[in-house]
Amino acid sequence: MLRINRENLRSSHQLIWFLIDFLMLGLLIINLAFIIWDSIYSFVAVQNLLEENLPAVNAIYQPIHERFIFYDLIFVSIFLTEFFVRWGYSVKAKVYDRWYFYPFIHWYDLVGCIPVGGFRFLRALRIISIIYRLHQYKIIDFTSTRLYQFVSFYYEAFMEELSDRIVLKVLSGVQDEVKRGSPLFERIQADILFPRRSMLSDWLSERVALAAQHGYIPNRGALRVYLEDRVDNALKQNLELSRLKYLPVVGPTIQDTLENAVGDIVANVIHQILEDLASSSNHAFIEDIVNVMLPEPGEEKGADQEQEALINLILEVIDAIKDQVRVKHWRANLP
Repeated sequence: MLRINRENLRSSHQLIWFLIDFLMLGLLIINLAFIIWDSIYSFVAVQNLLEENLPAVNAIYQPIHERFIFYDLIFVSIFLTEFFVRWGYSVKAKVYDRWYFYPFIHWYDLVGCIPVGGFRFLRALRIISIIYRLHQYKIIDFTSTRLYQFVSFYYEAFMEELSDRIVLKVLSGVQDEVKRGSPLFERIQADILFPRRSMLSDWLSERVALAAQHGYIPNRGALRVYLEDRVDNALKQNLELSRLKYLPVVGPTIQDTLENAVGDIVANVIHQILEDLASSSNHAFIEDIVNVMLPEPGEEKGADQEQEALINLILEVIDAIKDQVRVKHWRANLP
């Protein structure tokens, strides 16, 4: 049900205009109902039906129907008066940059006042604009109405079905291009990625350093303990090393010393690698990786098998995307 927020209406600085909006809204609804009824009454079959079943109603409305244009002009005069009043207010308040902008922006108000044929039904646009303005200022909330929810649900369902078909068509076209050996991917590598190798290296270097600083440095103590524990377990399971304990006198000491040394070496190596990654010195390493991944055009050509594998990978990824696009999310909201 449509509710009016009276608090916002009272506290608004445009109370008079909102009251005029409500008045115009009521008159527009009455006028459109009058137009629709008169259009129906224009059929001879309807007039005969009323004459047979409700002759009193027919006798009362027949003179009104004959002078329909006169009664409609009464509504038109009210609408035009309100239009020119608002135009004058917009000029005085300098709502628009030029005084003559108002009739162009609110053209539907003016055209709807033409009392000829289908122009009359353009007054429905005025109803929509008034409701939208009242909703925008939080005077009413039409999103809570059943009509809006009904229309919104089927509109979203229609748009999802339409967009899904378009996306599927586009993805199928991309797959066809890939199957035909489109040079798109070579162009992406040669014209887009390769000229930006330096920027990619800088960005990756910064991201890797940031990840190492936030991920490793606060937890390096726990990581060292974990690495040493894993190395100790691996060395204890090694048959050659376990035989050292059978050496007389010094066997167990050599075994323990060797386990501690290996664990310390592994932990220090991992620690040094992550320390380097967390510093700016990782830039040269990242740059080498980027240069290998993005060689200069014409420098390296992938084998046919590698290229075919890449094409199959791309096609499978697109198929996965198409399967996801086919999922109808609007059906989950069905009552």
